[in-house]
Amino acid sequence: MLYYALIFLVVALVAGFLGFGGIAFAAAGIAKILFFIFLAVFLVTLLMHLLRGDTAGN
Repeated sequence: MLYYALIFLVVALVAGFLGFGGIAFAAAGIAKILFFIFLAVFLVTLLMHLLRGDTAGN
């Protein structure tokens, strides 16, 4: 998911550089949404891992 956020960020930068403001704005918005979804999923899985504890005894 982070990969797709970075792809949309690159698309937004290229579109902005070439003067396509609407496309750049939309791609940047999608990249921002994907990044925050990735961040939320990462934090939830990190919290679950920390709260789970060491069940294997390693």
